[in-house]
Amino acid sequence: MEAESVAEQPPSEQPPSEHPRVAVRGESHLEVDPEVARITLTVTARGTDRRDAIANLTRRNNTALELVRSYGDAVAHVETGSLSITPELSQRGRGERIRAYDGRVTLSAEITDFTVLGELTTRLADLDHTRVSGPYWSLRTNSPAHRRARQEAVRQAVVRAREYAEALGTTLTGVVDIADIGADAAPAARGMPRPAGFAGLPANPGAAPEPPALELEPRRQHVRAQVNARFTMAPPTL
Repeated sequence: MEAESVAEQPPSEQPPSEHPRVAVRGESHLEVDPEVARITLTVTARGTDRRDAIANLTRRNNTALELVRSYGDAVAHVETGSLSITPELSQRGRGERIRAYDGRVTLSAEITDFTVLGELTTRLADLDHTRVSGPYWSLRTNSPAHRRARQEAVRQAVVRAREYAEALGTTLTGVVDIADIGADAAPAARGMPRPAGFAGLPANPGAAPEPPALELEPRRQHVRAQVNARFTMAPPTL
């Protein structure tokens, strides 16, 4: 019986294996000078008559605003936070008797020229019935420091991934994805100092010269960014 010949079949092609991946975290930490100093003013007035209390509060508020605005472009922004006129009831006798009226208004100002910050803060603290809190140092929302920190975090992720690839005797071939790590991806200023408080002194025009300006040293800001990144690499020979 003649043997039946069978044609040899070529080996089936195997799909190429997927390139291995490496996942890393990139981090950056920058220390930069602040760009904005914020101060908060609290102006108060008190009187037995409602209208007198309101008039005194209005006058003192306008005086503070005029002083802040007199520094022009050095003050980037000024706004009124809250206003209150509160009757103070007497504790004696029957019924509700109003003994006095307490008025209060808060203002906030953003200063970008730190050369005038000490002088402005001192002059505000010297106003009648005015309290100054601050400065609160920070960066602008669109500060280039945020961009620099994010870019540096990506560069550090690439460096770390390359180090892993080199340890395996291979190289990176591409990037799969790069993602922020929650809120940490938005750099935030940290280590904020406790603001100094300055109690306003009773005004007495002409009695004495203005007090010397305070020397305020800006507090350096810490800007951080973190990213997760995944890369592909050439298959290593293990």
